[in-house]
Formats: sequence, structure tokens, C-alpha cells
Amino acid sequence: MNAPDRHVFQAQANNARRWEAAAVWVFRCATYSVLVCGALVFGKIVFQGSQTVFTTKAPFINTAFFTESPETLHVFEFEGKKMELGDRDFRALKAANPAAKDLRSETFVYSAGGIFPAIAGTVLLVIGSMTIALTLGVSAAIYLSEYATQGRLVTAIRISILNLAGVPSIVFGLFGVGLFVIFFDWNVSLLAGWFTLALMVLPVVITASEESLKSVPQGFREGSLALGATKWQTIRTNVLPYAMPGILTSSILGIARVAGETAPIMFTAAYAMRDKLPWEDLTHYSDFVFQGVMALPYHIYVVSSKIPQNEYTERVQYGTAFVFLMIVALIATTSILLRNHLRNRYRW
Repeated sequence: MNAPDRHVFQAQANNARRWEAAAVWVFRCATYSVLVCGALVFGKIVFQGSQTVFTTKAPFINTAFFTESPETLHVFEFEGKKMELGDRDFRALKAANPAAKDLRSETFVYSAGGIFPAIAGTVLLVIGSMTIALTLGVSAAIYLSEYATQGRLVTAIRISILNLAGVPSIVFGLFGVGLFVIFFDWNVSLLAGWFTLALMVLPVVITASEESLKSVPQGFREGSLALGATKWQTIRTNVLPYAMPGILTSSILGIARVAGETAPIMFTAAYAMRDKLPWEDLTHYSDFVFQGVMALPYHIYVVSSKIPQNEYTERVQYGTAFVFLMIVALIATTSILLRNHLRNRYRW
């Protein structure tokens, strides 16, 4: 035979298959381009930030960066050596050493100390806002999915919720200033930040939670009702547990958005510099929620754009960004593990 025999079911080359192969390569290149860009961005943050966060000496972690407040860095020469000290240590050196009393130094703000107040503020903002968002969002989703009469009004509500998801975060920040900071007179505080951030992620939580509730088979409801359970008992015991993995997915999306927003936090909850933590010097327990905090996104914004840039501020920028990514990843990973646990436990 002049040519090898072809299998009867073997694919025949034609223009359609060639175009499909070309399209697959385009999709493949686009996918790997996105991955490469992401790897470059996160790789630079991890590489630069790890030099600030980790050290070459035991315990191999820059504990001061995690436990202290931001300080001004003093760079100076003393006894023939170039030294770098934070403001507190610099003042202590001048007080303890008469030869250093008239010492002059070059100063760099926010370039010494650590970011502990910003870490604490970020964690408090995420936990508080997501608690409010999940409580309101899941309640709204249960009503829309299980109780509301489906009609034009409910359809209009759903469309409004979807439209809110596209509103820029700075608009929510201005709304929070007008309603919570000024009208309710909460001032710049944790409480104002919690409600502003919660309202910002509510559309995501409501939409994802409602879709998760709808995915639970109708037979679960009908079987429970047939056995004499009330509607709420049916929802609580036969619907919500099986919808919980999807609800936790919405919380993961919400955490990623809440933690990374700067404008709403800047307008309603954060200070550029605040040494005291919310639980310090309280005259009453309610004062806790009426205090402003530092936050990692706002701290990165201030250090990156509001002060002169130099090698000292650069290491603080990348170190803060690296810690910020680790915190968000830790919270999101916890939610993912809990979601997977519930998904394995409640199957149908």
C-alpha cells in the first residue's frame, strides 16, 4: 500500500480543527500570561518583603516588626560607625551618652519600629465587618429565597443588589462618612468602619448565599415539612447546613475585598498613626468600638505615596505588603478548610 491505513474513527484534519487548535493555543497563552504576571507581582513582594520580615539570626523573624509601633528612623554616624535607630532608641542614646547629646541625624518617618497596631486594626476590621455582613446577608438571602413571594418586587430587589456590587468602594466610603461618621456621630471608629465595609460586601454575600440556598434539593424541604416540621425548622436543619459551604465561599470573597480596601477604611475607621490599641485606656467597654485604628492597606498607602521615597521606606512598604498577604491568606485558608469540612460532612 502507498499510504498507511487510517482508522475509520481517526480524526480527519480540516480547517475547523486547525482553527480549534489555534484557539486552544491562544487560550493557553492567555492563561499562562496571567499566571506569569501574578507570579512576578507576588514574587517581588515575597522576595522584597521577606528580607524585612525574616532575619539571618535566631529566631530568624524580625519580632520588632510584628510587635512594635511605627517610628521615625534616625540615620547618623557615631564613634566612626553609621547607625540606624528608631526614635525611642535614639532619644535613649542621647540621654545616656553625653557625647551624643548634640548628635545630628537624618530622619525618615515610618521607617523604623513595626506594624503591630496596623495588624491588630486590620484583623479587627475584617472580623467585625464580616460578622455583620454574614448576619445581614444570610438573613436577607433566606428571606428572598425561602419566604418572599416571587414577583416583580423581589426581581427588582435582586437587580438592585447586583447593581450595588459594581459601585466603587470610594462611594461606599463617602456614604459611610455621611451616615455613620457624621449623622450617627460615631466619628472615625471601628464601628463606622465595620458597617461601611459590611455594606460594601453585602451584595456578594447575599447573591452567593441565595444561590447556595437554591442549590439545595427541594425534596429536602418537602420531606421535612411532610414530617410536621415548621418552615423555620426545615430551613435551619435541612437547608442551611447543606448551603453552608456556598455561604462560606461568599465569606472568602468578602474577606478578600474587605481586607484590601483603602478608601472606606481611610474615611471611616483608620488613622495614619495611632500607637494606642482599641482595648487600651478604656473608661467603659463601649469605648472599644468608638476608637479608630491603624490598618495595613492605609499604612501601605501612606508609606508609599504620602512621604518621600527612599531605601528605608521601601523595605517597610514591601514588608507590610508581605505581612498583609499572609494575613489575608491565613483568614481565607481557614474559611476554605471549614468549607471543605462542611462539604464533606453534608453531602446528598
